[in-house]
Amino acid sequence: MTITVNVNGKDRTVDVDEDMPLLWVIRDVLGMTGTKFGCGAGMCGACTVHIDGEAQFACQTPIAAVGKAKVTTIEALQDNPVGKAVQQAWIDADVVQCGYCQPGQIMRATALLKATPKPTDEQIDEVMYANLCRCGCYPRIRAAIHRAAAAKGTV
Repeated sequence: MTITVNVNGKDRTVDVDEDMPLLWVIRDVLGMTGTKFGCGAGMCGACTVHIDGEAQFACQTPIAAVGKAKVTTIEALQDNPVGKAVQQAWIDADVVQCGYCQPGQIMRATALLKATPKPTDEQIDEVMYANLCRCGCYPRIRAAIHRAAAAKGTV
């Protein structure tokens, strides 16, 4: 089936089954490998992307369900001021250990800061719980979110 999906601001036409998960369309068909496969069950958050600005699990979203929504992946996040601030905060706070979960963490943190520009620790925990980090970088993730929120002119 031919489906057109807007990914990172560009309409892309793909020939896939309508029930193919968005994750596999992004990675295998479009060749953008920043979005990671973790569990395939919507339990780890490694595959987090934005669909119309909302953090969603790409592994649990059939391509047909995307419709006319705009999908943003980690590859385009630097084009957004909040996303750019989050990425810089991740670097400044030295968040990454193994790094595998970090694209999903950054995507969810960016969605959080767009919705809640100055989140409390409790608000951060409430939103970020959906993304797991096997290395235990949670304190640095929280610090980076606060750093991005405090960055001038970004949030």
